[in-house]
Amino acid sequence: MTAPLLQVNDLRVTIGGNPVVDGVSFHVSQGEILSLVGESGCGKSMTAFSVMGLLPKVARVAGGSINLGGKNMLTLPERERRRMRGNEFAMIFQEPVASLNPLMKIGHQIEESLVVHRGLNGKSARKAAIAMLEEVGIPEPEIRFGQYPFELSGGMCQRAMIAMALICQPRLLIADEPTTALDVTIQAQILELMKRLRDETGTAILLITHDMGVVADMADRVAVMYAGRVVEEAPVDALFARQEHPYTRLLLSTIPRLDDEPKSILPTIEGLVPDIGQWPVGCRFNPRCPLADKPCLESQPPLAARSDQGNAACWHADRVGEIA
Repeated sequence: MTAPLLQVNDLRVTIGGNPVVDGVSFHVSQGEILSLVGESGCGKSMTAFSVMGLLPKVARVAGGSINLGGKNMLTLPERERRRMRGNEFAMIFQEPVASLNPLMKIGHQIEESLVVHRGLNGKSARKAAIAMLEEVGIPEPEIRFGQYPFELSGGMCQRAMIAMALICQPRLLIADEPTTALDVTIQAQILELMKRLRDETGTAILLITHDMGVVADMADRVAVMYAGRVVEEAPVDALFARQEHPYTRLLLSTIPRLDDEPKSILPTIEGLVPDIGQWPVGCRFNPRCPLADKPCLESQPPLAARSDQGNAACWHADRVGEIA
């Protein structure tokens, strides 16, 4: 078997000495889509920023390794990482308006990667950027090319950010909630574009999302994160068929069903993800878990094989099916 394109081992990230990512391990192979799921505050975006080398100044990598294409990203000089960023790996950020340069026209921000990484001249880069704007569903792309971010809607800024990430056909694409601000028609178009990129170029995709419908449609494998840790990992079909961590089962139970009664109350998971520095002893999900008992309150379960296909970090993986 070939080595994974991206291999993250025991990654630990802290803010002010408090862990926000705590021993996270996963891999993504060429041409594979791995989805990271979980509520806000579970550490998904911070994991992605670690891979990109774009952690905020208050955060630091406290341990572990990130290997991308045979290179250790944590020891690689920043000059080399800058050369790779946008070319070999790219990211669609969750807040496109905040991520785009307000002083540069949209088209120039998109074509910049082609000029810097591919050596295209201005005319060729402009033509490719306009074509990419059209491909991500932006109307009148020639006009939008010459506009600033404040002249575009939030949804258009999102699509411009997606165009910027895809323009160089990176080997690894990290997509952090890539369809949040988009209507369902454009969402389907963007997801299809990402799948086509994967199929045609072998791009690996790390997809971060709250939308389990997107997960079911897009992902090959799923890693579920809670309070800074991966608590379950399995192929997508296996995960939807059988959950081996209570958090995963409760997440899936919150998906609205077509056969629900009109105006019925949507199911929720009681409680909140604990703040960093306030994680409970034992299993971090124990304050919200219907199966929690003494072992869950005393010791943290390891992520271990619980079936032929998946891993879970739960002392009661065999009882998860009891949760209604």
